[in-house]
Amino acid sequence: MTGIIVLAVVVVVLALWVVGLYNSLVKNKNLMQEAWSGIDVQLKRRHDLVPNLVETVKGYAAHESEVFEKTTKARAEAMSARGVGDTAKAESQLSGALTDLRAVAENYPTLRATENFQQLSRNLSELEDEIQASRRIYNSNVQSYNTDIQQFPGSIIANQGNFTAREYFEIEDKADREPVSVSFDK
Repeated sequence: MTGIIVLAVVVVVLALWVVGLYNSLVKNKNLMQEAWSGIDVQLKRRHDLVPNLVETVKGYAAHESEVFEKTTKARAEAMSARGVGDTAKAESQLSGALTDLRAVAENYPTLRATENFQQLSRNLSELEDEIQASRRIYNSNVQSYNTDIQQFPGSIIANQGNFTAREYFEIEDKADREPVSVSFDK
């Protein structure tokens, strides 16, 4: 009789442990998705700011149409990107286009002096910082989630629960790892 009770207790403890582990995986998955949502919000804010910046610079440097087209195209690609890898690649291209746009603006001291341009530059700089912070949070949550689903015994439950590893939000080009600096002071 005591053997049956001991076995029942072991089964109950094991079941509670499995449920706890499963719930932990679900929690980590939700944290990761919430962190991605934070990145998405910041990227949308960035995408909304880019046309204003382009139009402001365009007013002073209309003959630089190639830079404006590149920036506009990069923004469109970034807005339509789906998935972490595609988004990272598209955002890298947008960062490069914004760097080129900044270089054009540096040639126009009167543009750099306008209040509108200065405000747009500050907003972009703040957004880049927020995107970087959101990216760190997301990657931390991905690391925790991926570790949980790859380690034993979580891997068994992850396979049964259809939990799959997620990719980090990384920028491919090492030079693009730096935030876009939009300082037009000489």
